Amino acid sequence: MTFTDIYIARPAKALQGKASRSAVQTINHLATATEAGSTRPMPVIRRVNQSRQRSERQCTVVGFDSCQPCADDMDIQLLIICGLTFVIHVIATLAYAVRIAGVRTRRIAVSFSLFGIIALVSRTANSFQGPFIAKRVELDIAHHLEHGLLGDFRLFLLTATVASTVGAFLIPTFQRYFSRAVEHFQANRSIPRLILHIFSRGGVGYIRLGARLPSRHNVTQLATGAGVSWRVIGLNVIAMAIWTVGVFASLYAGYLKPDLRVTCANLSSVINGFATVVLAVVIDPQVSVMTDDVIEGRISENSFRRAITTLAGARVLGTLCAQAVLVPAALIIVRIAELI
Repeated sequence: MTFTDIYIARPAKALQGKASRSAVQTINHLATATEAGSTRPMPVIRRVNQSRQRSERQCTVVGFDSCQPCADDMDIQLLIICGLTFVIHVIATLAYAVRIAGVRTRRIAVSFSLFGIIALVSRTANSFQGPFIAKRVELDIAHHLEHGLLGDFRLFLLTATVASTVGAFLIPTFQRYFSRAVEHFQANRSIPRLILHIFSRGGVGYIRLGARLPSRHNVTQLATGAGVSWRVIGLNVIAMAIWTVGVFASLYAGYLKPDLRVTCANLSSVINGFATVVLAVVIDPQVSVMTDDVIEGRISENSFRRAITTLAGARVLGTLCAQAVLVPAALIIVRIAELI
């Protein structure tokens, strides 16, 4: 079937209101010219193609029932979501450096207080991440797109893995910067002065000179001991996998079950609840006790650094395991949404 046959067979009144009037007139003219036996329809076809291209730029496809979102807009949205995911997981991984800085400066409370300011960036990114992903799911459902939403979620999880890896490599550098910030705040007791000091000549110079790559010794010494028990390491991997996939699984469940997508979106706590309990009851108390033991001299700083290195590695491994947890967690959420 030729291009001419397709558009002659389709009556002009079937076109939607968003199609241009010139396209309608062109198609009617094409039909009339063909019925009259015209043998030169190509210029008319070219005009139809031009009109159709103009309509597509306005997100309207001639002859279809609904307006489909532009691919470029979806790609930009995808990049934004990946960027937000990257920020969230980098900052979450850098929280391990705060404990090292607290041990070095002997200012645990001040360290966590200052890190709370940085954590605001992560919370802000987290507050935008959910709506961006939810809109992407809604567009896929509304326009019946089949471009592979599962692939998008796996890309988000891969971004989380990359971000956790980058954060782990930045721990030595960040703990030096953060130790300097804690000491400056302890001396001046002013957040505005601390911010001004960061952008001063001395602060910028220290940022340039204080950058460090992870020491090979910190990695090789893991052969002598991980610094924490294997039970804690295993639970940390499981908790990180579940925590990473929680929001993604609930939104993907809404894609699998469009009729209950609002219910599914609000069931992320079902998945995150277990991870929160494990982190609050097992992981955080263990690390906190180790931090106090270092300050009191019961264990060495090298042992503490080994433990932090191990937990950072477990976090990266957990984000990798999240790839396998995504679909089962989404199916569990769908089942719960159907039962309640």
